[in-house]
Amino acid sequence: MPTSLSTRIAAIDWMRGFVMVLMAIDHASQTWNAGRLNADSAYLPSYDLTGPLWEPGTFMDEAQFFTRWITHLCAPTFLFLSGTSLAMSFEKRRAAGMPELEFDRHLLIRAAVVLGCEAILSLLAGQGVALLQVLFAIGTSMIAMVVLRRLPTALLLVIGLGWLAGSEYVLTQFFPIAESFSPGHPSYSLAALLFFVAGFSDSAIVFYPMTHWLAMMLIGWAFGRFLLAQPANEHGRQEAEKLLLLSGLSALLVWAFIRSKNAYGNMGLLRDDSSIIQWLHMSKYPPALVYTLMELGLMALLLVFFMRLERRLSGPASRWNPLLVFGQTALFFYMLHFILLGGSAISITGGMMLRGLTETYVATAVVLALLYPICLGFRALKQKYPKSFLQYI
Repeated sequence: MPTSLSTRIAAIDWMRGFVMVLMAIDHASQTWNAGRLNADSAYLPSYDLTGPLWEPGTFMDEAQFFTRWITHLCAPTFLFLSGTSLAMSFEKRRAAGMPELEFDRHLLIRAAVVLGCEAILSLLAGQGVALLQVLFAIGTSMIAMVVLRRLPTALLLVIGLGWLAGSEYVLTQFFPIAESFSPGHPSYSLAALLFFVAGFSDSAIVFYPMTHWLAMMLIGWAFGRFLLAQPANEHGRQEAEKLLLLSGLSALLVWAFIRSKNAYGNMGLLRDDSSIIQWLHMSKYPPALVYTLMELGLMALLLVFFMRLERRLSGPASRWNPLLVFGQTALFFYMLHFILLGGSAISITGGMMLRGLTETYVATAVVLALLYPICLGFRALKQKYPKSFLQYI
């Protein structure tokens, strides 16, 4: 097995840290911004927790739209890089002699911790029902990987890509977009919500049905195995960069073609016109093929940038880089930033979503500044006790 097994790629942590910052903007908007635009689904036309929804043919404010749009990169990157990290962690642990069943146990504990964190945030949200968001998708996808990881990598890649391309057909046939949506009249079963469609039942509101996001984790797993197959030198990194560059550009070209046709691949959220906002206005709940192509394509190109930047360093990446720190403490950061943003909005403004974009960006900057030294301390604690329960957080 190549020596890359023991080599941590700083670019992956930088990429994860970068989207953590973008995520903080989105969640600051969710807690501070009265004008937040949440217009990312044809499956959720009349029920929303976090602000006014877009309806076909209506105006969308540019500043609000792009504040939301820049954060679309986050969830696909989380799932993709989770798959990449899982593949690399598995091979590293197997090389160290860990039995496969022990790795399964480790993976299940990690999934349980992630799902437990989702449960805590759901309780804090105070909706009276389970609120299932990105941690639900990550945790359930990890559970699925206990079985799926035993399949050949090429098959996992085919399954992931196949579901992303074909999921809209499945939803069209079995879970068509409901004409009427209201909290008192759920349109789909709980099982359908957990696995296939965004929506709500009497017991849960699901924004991240698992199968779409699992597909992204499978693709990330395949990329992690590809990285491990490369030599731990500059040539190996260049090969990874070439794959990412080709994949990223190809994904964006396919995105442009499908979006131009304004038909299959858009998950029902079609363009009203040819404006740039309409080209970028895509379904996230559940993720349309065009959404996934654009976000994973952009992620691949950004990862190329970060990997080339790392290759040009004269020494190891700085341990103090905020992106590295946030990327290495992602779950801890995720939990704390939600609590800080929500708590500060309520204590300062008297409620949620009572200010504007200026306050949104100020709140983001303040929370990032506060979390940086806290995450530094947490990372040091994890490194001091690498085999403690902290390894799962």
